[in-house]
Amino acid sequence: MKFRLYFVGAWVVWALLHAAVLHWFKLSVETALLDSLVSNALLAGACWFISSNLQYYQPDQARLLYFGIWCLLLSGLWLLVLEYVLPLIIENDPAYEIFLNNSLPVRFGIAFLTIGWMVMLSVLWYSQQDQKQSEQRQADAEKLAREAELFKLRQQLQPHFLFNSLNSVNALIGSRPQEARRMVLQLSDFLRGTLKREEHQWVTLTEELEHLRLYLEIEKVRFGHRLATEIIADEECGNMRLPSMLLQPLVENAIKFGLYDTTDEVIIRLQAYCQPDLLEISVQNPYDAHTAQPRQGTGFGLSGVQRRLYLLFARTDLLQTFADNTTYTTLVKIPQLP
Repeated sequence: MKFRLYFVGAWVVWALLHAAVLHWFKLSVETALLDSLVSNALLAGACWFISSNLQYYQPDQARLLYFGIWCLLLSGLWLLVLEYVLPLIIENDPAYEIFLNNSLPVRFGIAFLTIGWMVMLSVLWYSQQDQKQSEQRQADAEKLAREAELFKLRQQLQPHFLFNSLNSVNALIGSRPQEARRMVLQLSDFLRGTLKREEHQWVTLTEELEHLRLYLEIEKVRFGHRLATEIIADEECGNMRLPSMLLQPLVENAIKFGLYDTTDEVIIRLQAYCQPDLLEISVQNPYDAHTAQPRQGTGFGLSGVQRRLYLLFARTDLLQTFADNTTYTTLVKIPQLP
């Protein structure tokens, strides 16, 4: 549509310029306007014909010669029609007929250059449009691939947690049936919330922490007195947004390695603090460099989080881990999108 507007606008300007030049050659205003109108209407039709063909057929360099021949043929045909039509419209003007015959070679040259210019402009325009469409299709395909991978990563969070919880329920049924029942109810609430959250890729920190507390209640039934948690979040961070179910694998990783090789109470700390355009969340668990289980890489949980962050923000520096003699810290940064 934009190309058509440019096309019409250019021809209006060209026709007025043509009429002005003809009037400068001593033709009357009426004769100059008629000549310009007929000549440029026919020439515009020839240009539109070849431009419309180029919309569906883009030649390679080896075939541009064919379009040069087309320019010659269309220019010749335009000149023949013009030589026949103009005397019929502008009658009884011998001076004009002499002017018309003398100007035919110049008109042919102008027509050839104009049609050739239209060919080059059309090739460039349609090539650019094809490139934009190709880039858009590629971007759409990449977006679909990212969304599919993000969905797969979210789906991978639950199975092993569900298996562990069901095993714990099975172990509690005989010895502590009331706790087994409570754990089943908690697990039901947690999974129901998970299904609802699958519809939303982004949630507020407040919503994410509410869901995380359900998960921690289930884990506390599993581990009993051994697991204690502290969640500290600045009030102003509550409405900041983060990817759904991002914190669970961080806390799960901390529980897994924090409770390893100990029967004492272990405190898992989560802290959230924010800047105007950045939400930072740290998860800490006790750590003993001498007795801690070796961590190969970052494990699936952390590697999955890192992959999700990369797909969403195209950055690899948003997940960091630190360890000293007593504490292992996982720090995640979530930029706030405008």
